[in-house]
Amino acid sequence: MTRAEADGGVDDRLTPVLRPVRAGNGFEEALEQILQVVRLGLVPGGGRLPAERELAERLGISRVTLREVLKVLQDQGLVESRRGRYGGTFVVPRAETPGEDELRRRFAEVDIEDVLRFREVLEVGAAGLCATHGLSPEQAERLREALARTHEAPLADYRRLDTLLHLTLAELSGSPSLTAQYAAVRASVNDLLDCIPLLVRNLEHSQRQHTALVEAVLDGDADGAREMMREHCAGTAALLRGFLA
Repeated sequence: MTRAEADGGVDDRLTPVLRPVRAGNGFEEALEQILQVVRLGLVPGGGRLPAERELAERLGISRVTLREVLKVLQDQGLVESRRGRYGGTFVVPRAETPGEDELRRRFAEVDIEDVLRFREVLEVGAAGLCATHGLSPEQAERLREALARTHEAPLADYRRLDTLLHLTLAELSGSPSLTAQYAAVRASVNDLLDCIPLLVRNLEHSQRQHTALVEAVLDGDADGAREMMREHCAGTAALLRGFLA
């Protein structure tokens, strides 16, 4: 079993975010992408990032540049390095509940309406593209597996696996630009979601919507997929507005 397999196949889940950087801004773009991995919770708190060699290859940068990136993240308290046989770079768990000062900071820095509208445009578009162009058997199985993980998720891990499902759908749309934009806006959405409670009734409703959405995509029902995603985004937006506006 590989280290990635031992970690639950987490390396594959980073595919929507990690991609080769452009020449000239290797350090900055690599930092941005690994920050997204951390902020999106694709590697959970206490989890291990892929090995340096794999990360450097995925990002198309030298290991020297990667170490500079990881040093910045370590200085910011986002990751920690451990030595030894089971060592590596690990994500530092985030605080369970943001303090009042942190909430004020987030609200001051984020235009909630802009984030929610942009998220809806990207999500609805991705769902429509997947349904219109169809998925290969392998892609369809990836989508089903991402959905199944959300159904099986313990409450504490639900938002991370929900994020993974939506990122998988964005990636399967076939547009790397859309995927990159969605990863960025989803990080902002997750910052906002961290400020409100998890409501079991809402999660049950979301799961029914997820199931209907995936079925529409797999059936090639583009209109149905777009409408279900629009409805799903509207539900999340209503909660965020209710708690935060």
